[in-house]
Amino acid sequence: MKRTIVLRRALMTGVALSALLMTAACSDGNDVAGMDHGNASPAVSSSATATPTFNDADVMFAQMMIPHHQQAVEMADLAPTRANDPELKDLAAKIKAAQDPEIATMSGWLTAWGKPTPAPSGHNMHGMGSSPTPGPSGMPGMSSEREMNALMMAKGTDFDRMFAQMMIAHHNGAIEMAKTEQANGANNDAKALAAKIATDQAAEVQTLQKILDRL
Repeated sequence: MKRTIVLRRALMTGVALSALLMTAACSDGNDVAGMDHGNASPAVSSSATATPTFNDADVMFAQMMIPHHQQAVEMADLAPTRANDPELKDLAAKIKAAQDPEIATMSGWLTAWGKPTPAPSGHNMHGMGSSPTPGPSGMPGMSSEREMNALMMAKGTDFDRMFAQMMIAHHNGAIEMAKTEQANGANNDAKALAAKIATDQAAEVQTLQKILDRL
């Protein structure tokens, strides 16, 4: 009799233990599933955040400002061997130091956006007059081939005067392009660079005008 009671109690204890283990297993499975779901959501969010935001105005700004900067750098490269004025030489070096990295930055944007990057170009590829009015390419302030050839032949004070006049027109064109980007662009980085270009080059125009006035 006692033996039968003991066996019944052992059997009941085993059933209870099995039920407890099954409940724990189900609970763990639900927790794991919940954790997996939680981990998947941030990945989707991160991917969406990484997608660059840009519009046609941003693309045009980069594609136009790159060759615009390239011509300014080409002009600045002439100053060390042709310029006479120390302040103008110093400013030309600053222009090159500022615009070379900006060209690399904008080229990187176009690559990231899947858009064509303008190829490096020399002065002989620009056929526009030096004026704040957009030329055939739509880039205001670009110097013509004739003007670039004349600058390459000039030396001393003649170079200084010509460089200042051409770079003032060139900078004013860049400022116009930068303001258009600020008004119409969608990419925050591009608009920030446009604001920097407008501020920096407006200050350089003032310096160039002072140099020109005393030559």
